Amino acid sequence: MSQTDNIYSKPLTQVDGFTFDEQVVQVFPDMIKRSVPGYEKIIHMIAMITERCAVENSNLYDLGCSLGAATLSMRRGLNNKKGCQIIAVDNSAAMVERCQQYIHAYKSDTAVAVLCDDICNIQIENASVVVLNFTLQFLTPEKRLTLLTNIYNGLLPGGVLVLSEKFLFDDSVSHQLLIDLHLDFKRSQGYSELEISQKRSSLENVLISDTLEAHFARLKTAGFSHNNLCYQCFNFGSIISIK
Repeated sequence: MSQTDNIYSKPLTQVDGFTFDEQVVQVFPDMIKRSVPGYEKIIHMIAMITERCAVENSNLYDLGCSLGAATLSMRRGLNNKKGCQIIAVDNSAAMVERCQQYIHAYKSDTAVAVLCDDICNIQIENASVVVLNFTLQFLTPEKRLTLLTNIYNGLLPGGVLVLSEKFLFDDSVSHQLLIDLHLDFKRSQGYSELEISQKRSSLENVLISDTLEAHFARLKTAGFSHNNLCYQCFNFGSIISIK
């Protein structure tokens, strides 16, 4: 059972860098719902993309799976297409343990393997759908192109990558408005100014965002020639890339 996110509700003498530890695992469903505008729509969208784009006898990957929301969404979208399996990967042992519990709680004929590993170590093979749901932004920038190239090489022709991220924007005026709207969203979800401030400090130098232009340029370098924004809410959104 998910708990209410109150990790940053009291003043901390030192705000450490954000990590996906057991404390975060306990509150993660509440945290992400209250922190990422449009998150539930993105999860639903992943099921729709899977239903249309997944092919039988292929692999699907959820890279940075956390508690498996995108994994379960893909599995629903598969509608038990024959011969498919989902590989869910996260480098947090606490996340993986809880994810396995969630996956096993829902019966399905689609096999799911939940791995505790660095997503950069995973060889993508025979893939029809790959999801990076708010994951790339936590990788150091120099690792991002290598990962995307690995994904591109492992996708089948017509295979898709769903890349969800927090975006930067070149236009400073609209960028600031989108930041302000995101902060208003967090306030509307019950977060205090102290919580917002301390969470921001914890994510500094841990979550490193890119502009849409930087994402599209990197995806093109990795091999993807068909890239489009398919969802956006304030400064969060999803890109779909097709091989």
